[in-house]
Amino acid sequence: DWHYIDPGKPQQNGFIESFNGSLRDELLNEEIFDSLDDARRKLALWRYDYNNVRPHSSLGNQTPADARRALEQFEGSAHDALAQTDDKEYEIQTRKLSL
Repeated sequence: DWHYIDPGKPQQNGFIESFNGSLRDELLNEEIFDSLDDARRKLALWRYDYNNVRPHSSLGNQTPADARRALEQFEGSAHDALAQTDDKEYEIQTRKLSL
């Protein structure tokens, strides 16, 4: 069943509100986008950093990528419960980008 967040009650989904706050504070409030392509490039760099470089305290100071690998290796974990990263275009874009 879908459970929608009540209007005016963002605290009902603290995970996404935390992510939205990080995205806003670290990217949207700090950058000026010259074009849609520029915005996509900067967002891809930020997303790569967020998921693969910096540790998150909520994950035991692991990166989300490391936490995912650890969960996948854990015996009895629900492999299909995690979002899959088979997006080849995203992988190609992040390889082309330079920090």
